[in-house]
Amino acid sequence: MPIQIHNSLTRKKEEFKPLNYPDVNMYTCGVTVYDESHIGHARSLYIFGMIRRYLNWRGFKVNFVRNITDIDDKIINRSNALKIDWQELVKKYIENYYDDLAVLGIEKADCEPKATENIPDMVKHIQGLMDKGYAYITETGIYFNVRKFKDYGKLSGQSIDKILSGVRIEPDGNKLDPLDFALWKKSKPGEPKWDAVFEIEVSDKEYEKLIKEAIQNNDEDFLGLNKINKQQ
Repeated sequence: MPIQIHNSLTRKKEEFKPLNYPDVNMYTCGVTVYDESHIGHARSLYIFGMIRRYLNWRGFKVNFVRNITDIDDKIINRSNALKIDWQELVKKYIENYYDDLAVLGIEKADCEPKATENIPDMVKHIQGLMDKGYAYITETGIYFNVRKFKDYGKLSGQSIDKILSGVRIEPDGNKLDPLDFALWKKSKPGEPKWDAVFEIEVSDKEYEKLIKEAIQNNDEDFLGLNKINKQQ
């Protein structure tokens, strides 16, 4: 008997047909390790764990990937509040997360990549989005331009304006649109950081403006990468 699943794109139940039978690639979001896991995490872990086990039982070969977010604002803020190093915080809650999996009888994923282990690939993909005009640089970081992506919201069946009216959005004067979200954030003093160079095509006039702003803001990263003397 074939497996029937709900297709979020077509809004219909359809026969499950892997692209490369019997291999099935399965990816789910994992935990952000700034605190203990909770019942909401357990629900998600159980559901996708059961789907994986069922597919394996049906004879498919499942490659299950579940990421771990080990750096973000919540982690930085929590480590500052507890006055401990962010890496110490992350290590503690990853260990607790695996303990919880064992207690609940949930298997680890085949691959559990950490965000900090994949920075070069992130930089590469962000640059690709910028090259295509889907992302832009501000003083605080790089943001995805939601309205440039015409199919945004297609899976949920909601228009961009409907999404905007139905969610709580933190104000940020650096964004072109309230719905735009950060792809890369510039580190503040004392925060962990990674070296990354993003290339943007700008006119001479725009470049002169960027230099002036960098000198005024004492942006050492921008000045150093562009070999600019502040006395110029």
